[in-house]
Amino acid sequence: MDEFEGVLDETTAQKHITQLRDQIKQWGKEYYENDAPTVEDFTYDAAYAALVSLEERFPQLITKDSPTQQVGGSVQKSALPKVEHPVPMLSLGDVFSIEQLTDWAQRTEKNTTAKLAYNLELKIDGLAIALDYQDGKLVQASTRGNGIIGEDVTANILTIAAIPKQLTEPLTLEVRGEVYMPKAAFANLNKQREADGLATFANPRNAAAGSLRQLDASVTKARQLSAFIYYTDQAEVLGVTTQAAALNRFAQLGLPVNLTNQVVTDSSQFTAIIDDFSTQRETLAYGIDGVVIKVNDLNQQAELGNTVKVPRWAIAYKFPPEEEVTQVLNVEWTVGRTGVVTPTAIMTPVQLAGTTVSRASLHNPDYLATKDLYTNDYVDLHKAGDIIPEIGQVYVERRAADARKFMVPTHCPSCGAELVHVDGEVALRCINPACPAQLLEQLTHFASRNAMNVDGLGPQIVSQLLNKGLVKDVADLYQLTYDELIMLDKFAETATNNLLAALEVSKGNSAERLLFGLGIRGVGAKVAKQVISNFGDMATLMDATTAEIAQIDGIGLIIAEAITQFFANPQVKLLIERLTDLGLNMAYLGTPVAIDNDSVFSGQKVVLTGKLTTLTRDGAKEWLEARGADVVGSVSKKTNLVIAGTDAGSKLTKAEALGIEIWSEERFIATMNEQGE
Repeated sequence: MDEFEGVLDETTAQKHITQLRDQIKQWGKEYYENDAPTVEDFTYDAAYAALVSLEERFPQLITKDSPTQQVGGSVQKSALPKVEHPVPMLSLGDVFSIEQLTDWAQRTEKNTTAKLAYNLELKIDGLAIALDYQDGKLVQASTRGNGIIGEDVTANILTIAAIPKQLTEPLTLEVRGEVYMPKAAFANLNKQREADGLATFANPRNAAAGSLRQLDASVTKARQLSAFIYYTDQAEVLGVTTQAAALNRFAQLGLPVNLTNQVVTDSSQFTAIIDDFSTQRETLAYGIDGVVIKVNDLNQQAELGNTVKVPRWAIAYKFPPEEEVTQVLNVEWTVGRTGVVTPTAIMTPVQLAGTTVSRASLHNPDYLATKDLYTNDYVDLHKAGDIIPEIGQVYVERRAADARKFMVPTHCPSCGAELVHVDGEVALRCINPACPAQLLEQLTHFASRNAMNVDGLGPQIVSQLLNKGLVKDVADLYQLTYDELIMLDKFAETATNNLLAALEVSKGNSAERLLFGLGIRGVGAKVAKQVISNFGDMATLMDATTAEIAQIDGIGLIIAEAITQFFANPQVKLLIERLTDLGLNMAYLGTPVAIDNDSVFSGQKVVLTGKLTTLTRDGAKEWLEARGADVVGSVSKKTNLVIAGTDAGSKLTKAEALGIEIWSEERFIATMNEQGE
């Protein structure tokens, strides 16, 4: 594609080149450094292709600082240590049509002395990484960076289950591949970030990059990243001579490999395979944005060599964007459980990637402002990461003269309370605890197991209570009567008495359960316990300043501000007063225990399984966590210790098969006694 076909003098060409370079550098910074692109990939690719075309026509205008002469983005400005790659990590050239791909193959074949075979692989939408194994042990992992210098992300890579810490053979070699975020994890992450009032990620690649560059490895671990390995420049270590054989050898070593690759002996076979890969795109659990075509023979790869930026023996065929033009009819604002008010575009229905789409999230007010949408605007619609409908280009030139701009509301669309914009967030929030739109999820969360643990009060019962007007906030739960509950559908005498008893028992819970149940943003069960154990009771916490709360180890300013803002609300103060009057405990009933980092359990992953006869499961877990253990629910190769009670089942069997250390309850109790209960 040449946007500048026809007669073009050098002065005009220089003007276009300068504009394109500046724009591409800005987009590249947003993409590579900020992990927050402002344009879709195909827009960036089109501009890049236009720059390449101009520089090919006017090679005298090529400069070293041109994006076409750089391997990747600049080295990110972060606290992560820098790593110099022993062999540069090159990027791939792109083609956007079968005709361009065929031209590449013909040029490549002219530069070799023997007939070529090609290995076709899916192009994973992720972040390039290098893994260094010494004697089979993973010792360092790094990002591509600018191709010469990357970032050390070893601690974060070690949290990715798919990447082995130890190869099946004691080999010393560097392998390269792609870290990616599965589609389901991407969708869940954006949903959670939206609920927390944070900016969402534009696509899985940026989500993976942002997750891998975290300074806190526990954040990376929670993001559920995965990886595929596809390259090494040390084929002699593997004992292979082709790319396809290298992939199989990686798999033998325990490395994660995508074995959907296909080998062909003629470029005329490209089209059928690319079409087949394209049809699989929607059903894959991970995002792809094209197909990578590589010369299969590794000796021929070496013969072809590289340019300063790309290998001559490989090319990336980029899928054309699947998008449709539609009209934005309205913007609907909805309120989630945490009070985040989210805009959604309502559009004329279109068929997109096999599904009918009529809605697309606009995420937050800042995103809406960036799009600058008016009523009945025509827009391009595509699916971010192949799953989430997203608005791309807005056709301002087609906008009607009487079109109205979609405005950001100042008051909650459900309850009318004034909305707040919290520092550090992009979202608007309704912080009225009695907001009807939030009540169903709020009440369900309040009664959940890790909160007030009100057995029998699930979503269906809560829904009935709301529909009958019996509750308007959590305090109303404690004023329910037998006569009111017995009238609920499928709610007989036993269920009624059980629920009333469960509510009564929950009044005596330690205050951290209540604090968690109130649903303050960022305050999970562990944070609630940390905070309330520090201040002792709810009243003292409510009087605390943001600075005082932020001093608690691991809490931070954002959560501290969320807590103080929540309790500053007059409606919240009234709610706490009502709950106190109704007899709910407001004090922390546990004994604060400092984490013992010198314990033998510190840093160990421990699984409790079977029936414990002397200890309770919760008591054992609390004791272990107080001594630095990470108590997890399932057995894996990363598990350090399994404590097995009676009637232990599949977890014990799996632990035995993996050779994991197993303790009886008696041995655990003896160790507890040695370390002091």
